[in-house]
Amino acid sequence: MSEELRANAAALEAELDWLQRVVDARIRLHCGQECLVDSPAALPPPDPRTPGSAYARLLQEHRLTPSERILVALALAPHVRPQALDVFLSRNAVLERPFTEFGGVVAPHGGFLPTAETALFLLAGDALHARLVASTLLDSGHPLFQSHLLRLEPQPGSDTLGSARLAASVELVDRLTLGRARRPSFGPAFPARRLTCELTWDELVLEPYVLNQVAEVRAWMDSGHTLLHAWGLGRKLGPGYRCLFHGPPGTGKTLTAALLGRQARRDVFRVDLSLVVSKYIGETEKNLESVFQHAEKQECILFFDEADALFGKRTGLSSAHDRYANQEVAYLLQRLEAFEGLVILASNLKANLDDAFLRRFQSVVHFPMPKPAERQRLWRNAFSPVCTLEPGLNLHEVAERYELAGGSILNVVRYCSLMALQRQSREILLADLHEGVRREYQKEGKTL
Repeated sequence: MSEELRANAAALEAELDWLQRVVDARIRLHCGQECLVDSPAALPPPDPRTPGSAYARLLQEHRLTPSERILVALALAPHVRPQALDVFLSRNAVLERPFTEFGGVVAPHGGFLPTAETALFLLAGDALHARLVASTLLDSGHPLFQSHLLRLEPQPGSDTLGSARLAASVELVDRLTLGRARRPSFGPAFPARRLTCELTWDELVLEPYVLNQVAEVRAWMDSGHTLLHAWGLGRKLGPGYRCLFHGPPGTGKTLTAALLGRQARRDVFRVDLSLVVSKYIGETEKNLESVFQHAEKQECILFFDEADALFGKRTGLSSAHDRYANQEVAYLLQRLEAFEGLVILASNLKANLDDAFLRRFQSVVHFPMPKPAERQRLWRNAFSPVCTLEPGLNLHEVAERYELAGGSILNVVRYCSLMALQRQSREILLADLHEGVRREYQKEGKTL
């Protein structure tokens, strides 16, 4: 266990010990039993300045009051000390049912999950005025909820404030238990995969003017926060940065997105459109919202490959399907403008995108087919250093003769290298290279 996690565990232990004393005092006073204090508020919380503790930093960063700390500790208890809330599972012997004033719901594993009613009981007991005062802490506009530390989850079939489950955000639980944010698992609930690469900027082969345009995006990643806040331009400029990469397949759009994330030390998530787009009304927006919310909380970069499927031109209202498709586009326009991070859209054809999206891009970067000089660099960088080229294989001539993008060149190199391995050789043959190029041309409907 790292020293930071050790310090954090000690701080959480102290906080949950205090929470249990608060719970015990409240129940004793509520039931008319002997209690050492007249009110749970008389029980002082632990010192919030535990050195090296993420929980202590959280308390100081948000300047939480004792009442707010009770809410946070109560929401954390099911994750780190679920037995601390078992007392709320007691049953009313007179009515032969759980105590209504305890609130809460029972989890599938049998544990107690607190609700807003549980929080109000701890903070105010059955004193109505005190409950009304305490309920202001449960307002959605309170900093505890605005800063995504806590959330209230309404229960099906109930619209009362007290029935909503009080839960700690996933980000808060990860921060306090792992010391870092947990990467989401790919699936229907989060339809995006993390994009990684092992290459460097030196291995990205683009024309100088394209690199200059990409440099603008890199500058935003480095200095965007300073521009909006320290320089005060946030009042005039919208949040976030939106960028379009367009050009033929294999010209470096995806690699550039991955390198931008690597430079900024941020995760890049490529949205899987097959899981996002749904035939059911409202499901596409719901799927996208989960991606946007996660990216906002963890400052991730979103990458929409083949963005035409989502961001295509709006159609005339000839059917109900067209109307709902246009609603999806309208949602995306609004959501992109509100997103505070970097969004990169990639498309083979710029003309396929709706003009309303194009107007909202801060940067539009064209990735053209590489010229002979760039193609020669791509060929030289692509082959393994352990292989040799047949004496008659001149990469300068190959680059001049065949117009291929970087992705296609890699496919040819893969084919040539596999053929060499089949021969138990390390020599790349010109005939194999010609055959590999012929296959790539065939894919594109071209002939040598």
